[in-house]
Amino acid sequence: MYGHVNNVVYYGWFDTVVNAELIERGALDIHLGQTIGFVVETQCNYFAPLAFPQTVEAGIRVAQAGKSSVRYEIALFAQGAGTAAAQGHLVHVYVDRSTQKPMPLPGALRRVIEELRAQ
Repeated sequence: MYGHVNNVVYYGWFDTVVNAELIERGALDIHLGQTIGFVVETQCNYFAPLAFPQTVEAGIRVAQAGKSSVRYEIALFAQGAGTAAAQGHLVHVYVDRSTQKPMPLPGALRRVIEELRAQ
């Protein structure tokens, strides 16, 4: 309506970026895995509008990791842009799928988290 992507879409992109990265690296199985991540906190700062049908690129890193939680920082860019159009974070708490109680990060997930922290 205003010629730009609505702010709620950015939060969907944040969640998609994190989960896609973990799935692609073999650290998360959203269908059959015992561990799933619940978003417990999000935040976003906007610097420039993104508009449909622009291609959006994302960068991701881990800022903090605890026993069962991870803070991911994400930046969104218009394709080819050198500066972010938006950046923010989300915090996942990883829980047992059946009990929905927090659980320690499994080994494969912990390894990917450490790789993303190093970036």
